[in-house]
Amino acid sequence: MLELTMAAVSAADEGATAGMLMADAPSEPGAVLRVGRDKTVCRLATPDDWLFVSRVHLEFLCGPDGAWQVSWLRGSQPDPSSEVRLTVGEYAQPIGYGGTVPLPRGGSGEIVVQDRTAPRSVNVGFYHEA
Repeated sequence: MLELTMAAVSAADEGATAGMLMADAPSEPGAVLRVGRDKTVCRLATPDDWLFVSRVHLEFLCGPDGAWQVSWLRGSQPDPSSEVRLTVGEYAQPIGYGGTVPLPRGGSGEIVVQDRTAPRSVNVGFYHEA
């Protein structure tokens, strides 16, 4: 099972947890959870006017072995207006535009989509139940 929580944070409400959204999916091959502005395909949707987030920005996919990975999907623009980083414990790494990284089995962490032009972010916490 992969559990996700998402909070959209702007400078005005830094540290607030109001408006937190949650989604989960079983660790079965082919299971998918998406994060973005398009409410028709994303289980976790950001505000419509947060254009630094693509229609479908992040995709969590369960592989054939039950392990999860996250991909930053390429949007319609050649250069993104956000940065994405994965944090697990003390370890942090950027995720490249169009890149994919595995999530730790039985672990937890956070993926942050940071606006490059304003003090706001989308924080997606994850817990991969082993």
